Amino acid sequence: MFDFLIRPFRRRYGSDKEFFAAIDDMFGFIPHNIELYKLALIHKSASVELEDGSHINNERLEFLGDAVIESITSDYIFIEFPDRDEGFMTQLRSKIVSRQSLNRLASAIGLDKHIISNAAGNFAQKHIYGDAFEAMMGAIYLDQGYDFVNRLLINDIYGRYLSLDEILQSETDFKSRLIEWCQKSHYTIEFRTDNGRGGQSGHPSFHSVVYIDGIAVGHGSGDSKKEAEQRAAFSVSQASTVAIGDEASAQLLDKIDRMAN
Repeated sequence: MFDFLIRPFRRRYGSDKEFFAAIDDMFGFIPHNIELYKLALIHKSASVELEDGSHINNERLEFLGDAVIESITSDYIFIEFPDRDEGFMTQLRSKIVSRQSLNRLASAIGLDKHIISNAAGNFAQKHIYGDAFEAMMGAIYLDQGYDFVNRLLINDIYGRYLSLDEILQSETDFKSRLIEWCQKSHYTIEFRTDNGRGGQSGHPSFHSVVYIDGIAVGHGSGDSKKEAEQRAAFSVSQASTVAIGDEASAQLLDKIDRMAN
């Protein structure tokens, strides 16, 4: 109610003025409990160790924010697409709340500039921004309530930075698409996935090979089993560039390549 009076004071004075200004610039409001937002910015690689040996980081807020985002996004899709079935809505929600999508949203609002992290390399680029975005939504939920974060996410963030047309045209669940195609075409499909291949210290690395009718047709690596298998499925669409000696294998790969285009 008195936000117009508090806002300039908290942005300009006090030890937390930079944090208040950052939240105000990104989301357009002044927090009640700034400590929640400071915590949301601490990636686990920069955890603060307490006297009892425990560590403080944004993982718990990330867990909460993940649930909040999924709930709000489900409601958003349900309203926007009143005539679509469950399968469509589930796939669209998966695309909106995917790590890639949340990474882009985090960068669009400028959240990436405020994250406190000691992470380095490719792992940080693929995960850290989306993780912080989830944590921030968890902080806003605790500080401002569900209705507030619902309006903020749908009207201000999705409304400004999310293109449903682009998302609907994009393809991210390559594994499900490939499995469905194999089932319709009466091919067997198997993903063989293992871990421990060249991962950075403290971060597991997974490698997956996809077999169709016993033929290895694609492979991929990632920081999780799911990511590795999605990349393996995606690589199948590039199969026409793979040297295959067996004529039957070449024909199979040619069919899969046409399916993906």
